Amino acid sequence: MSNLVSAERLSLMLGTRHILDSVSLGVSAGDRIGVVGRNGGGKSTLLRLIAGDGEPDSGRLTRTGGLTVGMLSQADSLDPGATIGDSVLRGRAEHEWAGDARIRDVMHGLLGDLEMSALGGHGTDVRSLSGGERRRIALARLLIDDPDLLLLDEPTNHLDVEGVQWLADFLVRRRTRPEHALVVVTHDRWFLDAVATLTWEVVDGRVESYEGGYAAYVLAKAERARLEAAAEERRNNLMRKELAWLRRGPPARTSKPKFRIDAANALIQGEPPARDEVALASFATSRLGKDVVDLLDATVTVGDRTILDKQTWRLAPGERTGIVGVNGAGKSTLLRAVSGDVPLQAGKRKVGRTVQLGFLTQEVRELAEVAGMTVIDAITDVRAYTTLDGKEVSASQLAKRLGFSGPRQQTRVASLSGGEQRRLQLLRILMTEPNVLLLDEPTNDLDIETLTSMEDVLDGWAGTLLVVSHDRYLLERMCDRQVALLGDGRIRELPGGVEQYLQLRHDQQQRTSRTAAAQGSSATGSSAGGSSGAASGSSGGSSGAGSGGLSAAEERQARKDLARAERTLNRLHEREQKLHDQLVEAASDHARAAELDRELRGVQEEQEAAELAWLEAAEKLG
Repeated sequence: MSNLVSAERLSLMLGTRHILDSVSLGVSAGDRIGVVGRNGGGKSTLLRLIAGDGEPDSGRLTRTGGLTVGMLSQADSLDPGATIGDSVLRGRAEHEWAGDARIRDVMHGLLGDLEMSALGGHGTDVRSLSGGERRRIALARLLIDDPDLLLLDEPTNHLDVEGVQWLADFLVRRRTRPEHALVVVTHDRWFLDAVATLTWEVVDGRVESYEGGYAAYVLAKAERARLEAAAEERRNNLMRKELAWLRRGPPARTSKPKFRIDAANALIQGEPPARDEVALASFATSRLGKDVVDLLDATVTVGDRTILDKQTWRLAPGERTGIVGVNGAGKSTLLRAVSGDVPLQAGKRKVGRTVQLGFLTQEVRELAEVAGMTVIDAITDVRAYTTLDGKEVSASQLAKRLGFSGPRQQTRVASLSGGEQRRLQLLRILMTEPNVLLLDEPTNDLDIETLTSMEDVLDGWAGTLLVVSHDRYLLERMCDRQVALLGDGRIRELPGGVEQYLQLRHDQQQRTSRTAAAQGSSATGSSAGGSSGAASGSSGGSSGAGSGGLSAAEERQARKDLARAERTLNRLHEREQKLHDQLVEAASDHARAAELDRELRGVQEEQEAAELAWLEAAEKLG
């Protein structure tokens, strides 16, 4: 493959810190490169240099002649006075974009509810849109332009689970010309695995290269660490020998002792400084009783939208649940209903007596009251000491373990980066020692190293955890179960996890398309037929239950769903029977019996979900 971009010994300093230190690298045609590293480590800076937006202090960067480069930055560069259509299509004639399947795919995949405004080239002004909507427009415009080298800085921000999967599929399957290349900065580990064929880690001014996506990067980095540890062990053994000889040796009266002293000093001088590692620790939690938070026959509305419609949901002690859904489905509102911040229009919220609730919201408004404080004062404002692993730890010691070492502890909260503020926000919440933790998009502004550290502390956390996130990797890593909000006022269990959610959304969109097509068809028929068709479409859209008006395709799909649910129930019934038999045999082995009991409860939950699926399919068939 031809080389598109070559960088030789690039160096760039910010103040007294080396952002890039003699970095040499290249981007070849066909490369799909993921860039990872700590916040503030230089990832975005590297991307801007590759794009030609800025110059290094030293070194040389060359690009192939005629190379087209497009970059999605984290800053909003759209014209606020332009319409959606003008911003996305850049004046393309209707026949040009309407006849291009790739452009239509981008508009449908990224714009969604904004698509109708964009199609006519007019519609809403950009200034009236949210930050997330503007970012989707900028990404859509870039993908439609289709440059040779695509540079994306955090493209999954503001995309839901479906949007992330669509973008990954598009970048892998649609951008297949030999001269195409991609460099993407992201903290979304699932996205990295799905897209990247090469991973760059920006660390301490260097760029380390690894073959493959996130999983391969973790494995390769672990192997490098193992080899470095072995080399370091040999080095330390040599150092100990040298120092022991110096202690035993006579005063330096000949050249031989001086030589040995110089050798030992060289060894000591070569010791690398300790890295500022982010290390989270397990926090003590008060014991939960059997009652946590229950929403009983709850109804929650926001404006004219119904988020929950007479739903009952009980959180259990130690439950770890992830919530997925499209943007605007009400996931954050559901968390606020659980926390009590949003009142119920009907039903009841019941809270256990021992519950101590911590809530990490998407905004860092909790830090507004401490914006003028230093980091250390913001931590001691909550608690000066806490107990970790049976030992009393001061706020200063804890701040160091969270990466706020040295002068950073004296930095004003208002001057911290977004990732640092998010880390401080989480720390202050954990310092209150909650036993029920609600996390609303906890991955926002966190780098992968901090994410894995956060997951590590929550792995051993004994409380109840409720997480809203578009980060598929985090949901599957941290949560034992997932539920979905599909916009119909129900909380749906997802025994099949995120994959099942994506299938449900696909089926929902297919039904919507068929209903719209049926309504359009009936509108061109006779008035009597149109009336009948409209009634049928209305019935199908409102309840999803069959009323004798199913199309042949819908009936076939319902029968397939029914058969699938029956097979699942038969399999689960057999598994349940085997578990009962194993429980009888393990009656004297308490540990084994507890493990089997947990597995049995999981099977019973899957049975309930399968029974609901069977009932839904049976209702459609009448």
